[in-house]
Amino acid sequence: MRDVIIIGGGHNGLVCAAYLAQAGLKTLVLERRDVVGGAAVTEEFHPGFRNSVASYTVSLLNLKVIRDLDLHRHGLRIVERKVSNFLPLPNGDYFMSAPGITQAQTARFSKRDAERLPEYERRLDVIADVVRDLLLEQPPNLVEHGLVRAVEEALRAAKLGGRLNKLDFTAKRDLLDLFSKSAGDWLDGWFESDPIKALFGFDSIVGNFASPYTPGSAYVLLHHVFGEVNGKKGLWGHAIGGMGAITQAMAACCRERGVEIRTGAAVKELIVEGGKAAGVVTERGEALRARAVVSNLNPKLLFERIAPREALPDDFRERIRRYRCGSGTFRMNVALSELPKFTAKPEAGDHLTAGVVIAPSLAYMDRAYDDARHYGWSREPIVEMLIPSTLDDSLAPPGRHVASLFCQHVQPELSGGRSWDDHKEEVADLMIATVDKHAPGFAGSVLGRQVLSPLDLERTFGLVGGDIMHGALSLDQLFSARPVLGHGDYRAPIAGLYMCGSGAHPGGGVTGAPGHNAAKAVVRDLKR
Repeated sequence: MRDVIIIGGGHNGLVCAAYLAQAGLKTLVLERRDVVGGAAVTEEFHPGFRNSVASYTVSLLNLKVIRDLDLHRHGLRIVERKVSNFLPLPNGDYFMSAPGITQAQTARFSKRDAERLPEYERRLDVIADVVRDLLLEQPPNLVEHGLVRAVEEALRAAKLGGRLNKLDFTAKRDLLDLFSKSAGDWLDGWFESDPIKALFGFDSIVGNFASPYTPGSAYVLLHHVFGEVNGKKGLWGHAIGGMGAITQAMAACCRERGVEIRTGAAVKELIVEGGKAAGVVTERGEALRARAVVSNLNPKLLFERIAPREALPDDFRERIRRYRCGSGTFRMNVALSELPKFTAKPEAGDHLTAGVVIAPSLAYMDRAYDDARHYGWSREPIVEMLIPSTLDDSLAPPGRHVASLFCQHVQPELSGGRSWDDHKEEVADLMIATVDKHAPGFAGSVLGRQVLSPLDLERTFGLVGGDIMHGALSLDQLFSARPVLGHGDYRAPIAGLYMCGSGAHPGGGVTGAPGHNAAKAVVRDLKR
């Protein structure tokens, strides 16, 4: 008999499987699609052109996970962007950020902001270090019954409190601000010029259907700055071969450790016997049994479609029904005949290795969100474009290029009874035209494109409402309350059922942290 069945072969499912196998547990991974990797995959989207289809850049992948799974030995190689971000501005100027140049770039727009930048970064790093230390730990979990469990969780909470108490008073105030305020309010308190606020504010709406002035968006900003590339904090990079190189290396590690991986194996229902998870039934009708089941799915998919309704407490089911998903994301991959030439900086150069952000101010982002809420999509959208072929020539034919367009804001589910199937090409044209405004000729260089609306992201990758985070990163859905208070310890209300996906702490992004943490909980329970 198998020890563990994992539903979903996305990156967190593979990480969890690798750790379980290392602990000696016989593990089976079931993946609905014909390729493992979930949303972290590389596929050919136009003849001769390959790209990271959904997730598209590296920073949050945890260094411990990389080391423990020996991903570099299994083929993973990550290179750093030569420039972090490039923001073309409406007046024909630009703002660029990278180690060693951001302060000088800021001084072009505000000497005061340039002087304040080092202190801003220092104080943000203090809080980011606190969060970074909590990524690979189970949050304190609220429990109703059992003295032993209650004492364990009290000690866990005390340990966390001890860490936070070591912060000076300024840092404690910053921590409160970053977990409760809007990113706009936080940044307005620091800076006066639009470009530097836009640079940092963009992180607050990535995967977040919100304005930068929505309370709680400051945490989303923080969530995107605790990453590192090749041991360098705060940087972003590219995996040679695309994001699929990460999950293929993880799958290689799993197989080396004895994990069985099945693709084309969608799960239809969870088997519950005597109040305990005992296995799964696939869509082909095959019943597979195990001592424990681990889900890498969005919590709404797990508890509303897979788990038996009668096995879940009423209050839990109601809270899962209200669990908020929908990140306002529209994804495109385009094949290019040539590199874009930006009006602000037409020559080829390192800025084309950057995240090109078309969102010149917080006010622009605020209008984009408001427009999307009322119209269905922003008519002046936010677009981040990466051209990974500037760093990785394996993705496109010689002289050609591929680009990822990560676009916000769109309604996760269109209002007025409209379907994304009827409007996605119209919106895709708008996204191309938005880039073309800043890089004339871009539209004419597009040889082919792949368009993924929120509905496509849900159908293809199981991202409910197109939510790349598996649920909003709001205070009521974070840490001990992710996905529901009382189940922040990766254990579901059904005994023997666990959660290892981004719907568990610490949330979204290609981190591997939920898979790492869930594996510890499973091993602890099965080894008792």
